[in-house]
Amino acid sequence: MKKFSLFLAMMLFITFSIQTNVAAYSYGDPSEEKIAEVYKDMVVKLNQTPPNFEEAEALYNTVKEEVDMHMGEDVSEVILDSIENKDKEATIENMQKLLALNISRRLEAIEKNFDDYDTSKKLLAKGNATYEALSPAVADENSELDGKIKDEFDQALEALGNPGLFGVGEKESDKEQFVSSKDFILEELKQPFDIEEYSAGHFTESATEGENGSQSAVDKYTDFSELKNWLPLLVIGIVIIGVVIYFIRRKK
Repeated sequence: MKKFSLFLAMMLFITFSIQTNVAAYSYGDPSEEKIAEVYKDMVVKLNQTPPNFEEAEALYNTVKEEVDMHMGEDVSEVILDSIENKDKEATIENMQKLLALNISRRLEAIEKNFDDYDTSKKLLAKGNATYEALSPAVADENSELDGKIKDEFDQALEALGNPGLFGVGEKESDKEQFVSSKDFILEELKQPFDIEEYSAGHFTESATEGENGSQSAVDKYTDFSELKNWLPLLVIGIVIIGVVIYFIRRKK
């Protein structure tokens, strides 16, 4: 009985160790979009009396490198110029254009790698998080359009399908539907934010792969839609059941 208790204690220790390890990799929200969060914080600073341009600039500089890399340095120059000129309205409008460009970046990246379900779902979540930050500005002008764009994000998510787990919950993807939703969203965002073309973004394959690589390092241990992430828990479960059966039989 002592051996059984000792073994059970060891298995519980191993189990909790693995769960702790899993939790260590689950920090942060993979669906959160930093550019959108910075925009919301900047608006708070700019709406202070008087507007706090110094802190707004400090907030922007936390994402400047990412913006320069994926949207081009010209975008940052325009935004920083408006901050330097202490033009609150221009700064907010330029940041809103940046968010629209970011939505374009995320949706175009999904179309290019549509069959990569895990990455596409994360990128769509980031695109949707970006739109959530823009939504109040769209709703102020046209609440009906805001509702339609949100519906199209839902349609885009449905279009990704679902690979399922153990064959359960599998759903076929629909790229044509995704492209239709993407085109609607990007086209309808042009007028409210005075965008002619989404040409400021340069969506290189290398940039997309780099981001996905860094994301997977964080998320691959917590994505239980992947069979491999269940294996450690399954092995432990089988071992525990086997030991319990062994000791029950010995007692008989």
